[in-house]
Amino acid sequence: MYTFSYFQTDQQDSILRFMHNNSFITLIGYDGEFPVATQVPVKIAIEGDEIKLTGHIMVKTDHYEAFEKNPKTLAVFTGPHTYVSASVYETPAAASTWNYMAVQAKGDIRLLTAEETYDVVKDLTNHYENPETSPAAFHKMDDAYIQKLLKAIRGFEIVVTHLDHVFKLSQNHNSKNKAAIIENLEKGNDVMGHQIASEMKKI
Repeated sequence: MYTFSYFQTDQQDSILRFMHNNSFITLIGYDGEFPVATQVPVKIAIEGDEIKLTGHIMVKTDHYEAFEKNPKTLAVFTGPHTYVSASVYETPAAASTWNYMAVQAKGDIRLLTAEETYDVVKDLTNHYENPETSPAAFHKMDDAYIQKLLKAIRGFEIVVTHLDHVFKLSQNHNSKNKAAIIENLEKGNDVMGHQIASEMKKI
């Protein structure tokens, strides 16, 4: 990972907040020949000093078979990103760059039992659907329908053992350049550019 101290924070809460806000991840494994990946939503839970990620995946897929063979996984959380033009720098004859925010979490994946998978699906559904008001709430689904779905999926749990991040927001530039970058991003039509500008203002 592209890590420099000025692109990192020592505020663990900021990293966890970013993960919660960008919880649709790329989950990567290795099948012995090639890396494999899938995109899934996860729930992030803090239990004492441990960070746990839970979700579910389809069986009969390359990534499921890879996780069965090798539990080592990498979860990539990605946030806003945008092109930063050197044309707004005090000295514009320089390399342009890309500002972005990302977190990488490594750990061992544990594929769950049917009972545990049921709980994961229920928990994740209730996280996104209001159990009291949503017609798609978990408890409103037919149990036979749920049991049929459970045959096609497996829940997983990952205990994070390594956590790395890059919040690249032009921290290596002087205040005049930073202000010019923010102004230029805010004038553009790129939604993620606006988000990066907002994040730059916080530091």
